[in-house]
Amino acid sequence: MSDFTPLRSVLYMPSSNERALEKAKTIACDALILDLEDAVAPDAKPAARDAAAAAAASGAYGRRAVTIRVNGIGTEWHDDDMVAASQAGPAAIVVPKVSSAEQVAGLVAAMERAGAPDHTRLWAMVETPVAVLDALAIARASERLGAFVLGTNDLVKELYAEHVPGRAPILPSLHTALLAGRAAGIAVIDGVYNDVSDVEGFLAECEQGRQMGFDGKTLVHPRQVEGANAAFAPSERAVADAEGLIAAFEEGSGAGVVTYNGRMVENLHVESARRTLAIHEAIRALG
Repeated sequence: MSDFTPLRSVLYMPSSNERALEKAKTIACDALILDLEDAVAPDAKPAARDAAAAAAASGAYGRRAVTIRVNGIGTEWHDDDMVAASQAGPAAIVVPKVSSAEQVAGLVAAMERAGAPDHTRLWAMVETPVAVLDALAIARASERLGAFVLGTNDLVKELYAEHVPGRAPILPSLHTALLAGRAAGIAVIDGVYNDVSDVEGFLAECEQGRQMGFDGKTLVHPRQVEGANAAFAPSERAVADAEGLIAAFEEGSGAGVVTYNGRMVENLHVESARRTLAIHEAIRALG
């Protein structure tokens, strides 16, 4: 996992706001989603498209993974967005409301026709009931698919559910998306927390997301970055435990049953420990 890319904090930024794009160069998030969809008024979308493409191609964002969220399939802006984003060569193109494996295939074909470089991945937003029910097929549809991004606001809306602390109404959907993503070996990024002023609630949801297994969280404001970075990074204790477990396993290899702190150690524990250390090392390399 030496090429592991942290995605603890994935910040939406409106591409129509020049000051926001400039400010994003100084924010300590792991990834940016330069938005052409919800955050941009219809008459501003062509200019925002040009601005996002220029930003993604500029190389001015340092170690941050720069992605572009295009307008949805079937909208009047989608095709031009896909061409511009593909040619800009961002880390990924984020597409809202992806609902089938066939759509993934069509999106990948559009990226390739437009000349998207090999490093540009597709991130599919999971935010509808049909996407959740077909999540595994979507996740396995293309090797170019690099992540699921949960669109929890739209999912709550389409389920006729409510936003409540703990997210009980959508937990089955979140688990289903996680299961599919892990089965396909892609990243899975949690949805946004809407109330920027509710720090306690936000941190609790970050902790919930980390416990569930998400790689990180999408964010709506820069002030949420620090909390997400801390929540989705392995703790000092987790790192020490991982190092100790791996050392015990390697020292006891071939000697029968291996234990660490009174617990039996198996290959699955070692794999988990190595992932923890890979995340820790990747985060430390960010400086």
